[in-house]
Amino acid sequence: MPELNFKIEQASVLPFAASPTIAFQLHVANAVEDQAIHTIALNCQIQIEVTRRRYSPEEQQQMLDLFGEPDRWSQTLRNLLWTNVSVVLPGFKGSTQADLPVPCTFDFNVAATKYFAGLVGGEIPLNMMFSGTVFYAEPDRPLQVAPISWDQEAKFRLPVQVWRDVMDAYYPNGAWLHVRRDVFDRLYRYKMLRGMPTWEQALESVLPLEEVEDMVRS
Repeated sequence: MPELNFKIEQASVLPFAASPTIAFQLHVANAVEDQAIHTIALNCQIQIEVTRRRYSPEEQQQMLDLFGEPDRWSQTLRNLLWTNVSVVLPGFKGSTQADLPVPCTFDFNVAATKYFAGLVGGEIPLNMMFSGTVFYAEPDRPLQVAPISWDQEAKFRLPVQVWRDVMDAYYPNGAWLHVRRDVFDRLYRYKMLRGMPTWEQALESVLPLEEVEDMVRS
């Protein structure tokens, strides 16, 4: 049975993808010599280990929606599920490298997006947990199948700048906001009745910058 080990070497923006995607460079090694790996159907659950980094006062302010006031973080700070992804790895002997593409969303209803956007810099501590199925063959033996257990993990510290780079590449100077249909309809009527050509003007008229800054200072 294969003895697989997983490691993330680095992460970068995946160019020309259909949606914002980060490519994690995955290194897979098999400790069993002379064993041919035919295919790996790999699943990966990615968790954000939020307790494994420090937060500046500015970042603490940005995290209020997720974790509340910092004096309550000892009770509210918990790991966040980022996403689940799957990939099929081709055959190899010994070890191989492959990209693990992870789609990213800019939907601020998603907790991971709020977390990423609230970070000023530094790194994001990730725990990547692997499972799936490996198809392999011993010398002079037929193809065999074995499961990959969830105890296979890889830690990785994703630079915040990589996430910002992928969002800037797909949504330069922009952000997505999901609202209820009735709220959108009211805002749309408001925009039309006021003769405002852009959504930014409509939002700025109901959210004066000075008022928001006064609330932040208070």
